[in-house]
Amino acid sequence: MTVVGSQSPLMGETTCGSLLQQLQIIWDEVGESDEERDKLLLQLEQECLDVYRRKVDQAAKSRALLLQALADSRSELSRLLAALGEETCASAPDKSSCTIKEQLEAIAPALELLRKQKEERVHSFADVQSQIRKIQAEIVGNLKLDEHIGKPQVDEDDLSLKKLDEFQSQLLELQKEKSDRLHKVLDFVSNIHALCSVLGMDFFSTINEVHPSLDDSISVQSKSISNETLSKLSGMVGSLVEDKKLRLQKLQELVAQLTDLWNLMDTPVEERNLFNHIIYSASASVDDVTVPGALALDLIEQAEVEVERLDSLKASKMKEIAMKRQSELEDIYAHAHIEVDPTAAREKIMALIETGNVEPSELLADMDSKISKAKEEAFTRKEILERVEKWMSACEEESWLEDYNRDENRYSSSRGAHLNLKRAEKARVLLNKIPALVDNLVAKTKAWEADHGITFTYDGVSLLAMLDEYTMLRHEREEEKRRMRDQKKFTEQMNTEQEALFGSRPSPARPVGPKKAAGPRVNGTPNRRQSMSANQNGSNGVRSASRDGRRDSTNRPAAPVNYVAIAKEDTASHISSTDPIPASP
Repeated sequence: MTVVGSQSPLMGETTCGSLLQQLQIIWDEVGESDEERDKLLLQLEQECLDVYRRKVDQAAKSRALLLQALADSRSELSRLLAALGEETCASAPDKSSCTIKEQLEAIAPALELLRKQKEERVHSFADVQSQIRKIQAEIVGNLKLDEHIGKPQVDEDDLSLKKLDEFQSQLLELQKEKSDRLHKVLDFVSNIHALCSVLGMDFFSTINEVHPSLDDSISVQSKSISNETLSKLSGMVGSLVEDKKLRLQKLQELVAQLTDLWNLMDTPVEERNLFNHIIYSASASVDDVTVPGALALDLIEQAEVEVERLDSLKASKMKEIAMKRQSELEDIYAHAHIEVDPTAAREKIMALIETGNVEPSELLADMDSKISKAKEEAFTRKEILERVEKWMSACEEESWLEDYNRDENRYSSSRGAHLNLKRAEKARVLLNKIPALVDNLVAKTKAWEADHGITFTYDGVSLLAMLDEYTMLRHEREEEKRRMRDQKKFTEQMNTEQEALFGSRPSPARPVGPKKAAGPRVNGTPNRRQSMSANQNGSNGVRSASRDGRRDSTNRPAAPVNYVAIAKEDTASHISSTDPIPASP
């Protein structure tokens, strides 16, 4: 074995050659054989090879580890780039031009940057997914009050910005849906609060039945927005609205009863004013009732108590109330000139009340029905009665004109003479319209009787009979006037002939006839007072008639009777046949 090492004179260090040289010296001194020396040198060489081999193996292992680390780094870099959705890293070195360590040192910064970016992405994904899961849980209703959502499991294989944008878009949609649901919840809560206020209910206990988070003490963002909560809120609002309608309907019924009872018993205004707040609420629509406590149960109970009190009071005042209704019914018939027997009706009502055979409410309802029918009947007679009034008014003017024509001083210059003259002119015009008025009234009356199948009576007397009597009397009066005119002409002619034979002579004093006929003025004017009391007095010689309208010698119909004609006959009997009668203007 060649000695390869020697002691370096400069370094002064022991080398393999110097040691081998010392070993040769020792062997020489000892006298080792060449075989033994070769054996020992071979052993020494083998040991050196083993050492080199171990070092080479260690170096190979280290290189393999570096290559594996480089491969792992490159793989991790690729995975990070793929997960983050980035392009190929520009700083990655070319492995053909650099050592392994240089490649590792070159890839390390890019790898560290991508790791930090991954951590940030994972945090962003976790935050977005956590919010998404929380809102989804709130919508589904799985999230309880003060409960927190755990950290979600993020898929680290896909951390791209595109995926993050998808999650963020989903989060925005859920946030919008949450906002819409929150607005709905707040609207429902507001409506429930208003309804509870009107109905006099405890808002907090009512709203807690739906969900504890809806209390005002809890923040808005923490309120439940689940489907179940919205459904319960909607159902509660509907239930409260229905309760509001029912209570308002109940209150309106009570107010209607109160009003009827007040009107029946003439309750003083001061006592009615105590319930003005109830009447105001009952008169409004469902949506307009917003006053707190306007439909509270105690308010309705107050109205019920008052109705019960008035009902009990009404029973004790039943006779007074019934008589008041009967008076109202009699007034309707009186104004409509319909004949009734008030005494019998009142006796029947008193008997029913005293015997207790009828409920007070039923009796009043029956009387209300009669009043309603009486009003309807009076309405059907209204047009004819108005024409009767015109006819009677015209007859009164006719009567006045007869008196006026008999007045010898009508043309005097006394005060008011010109007014009477104007009235006489208007009366003469009106008299010309009476025949047409009577004919029209007859036609209307016949049409009414044909429609209703009964006779139209005026204070118990057939109106057609009255009109027929009036027409006949008017005709007789016209005949009487014509006879008077003929008698006057005959008298004037006789006077002229006597003057021609015997000469003129003073006429004897003319007896002054009565200005007015004795008895009631019925020269064609229907007496209204007599017509109103014709049936109450039992009999009236001026107005009475049979149902078929025929005249009776002892009991005439209640129609205008021309007593002026009778008076004129009496007056004419006192006038001399030779005295002329002054003509009427």
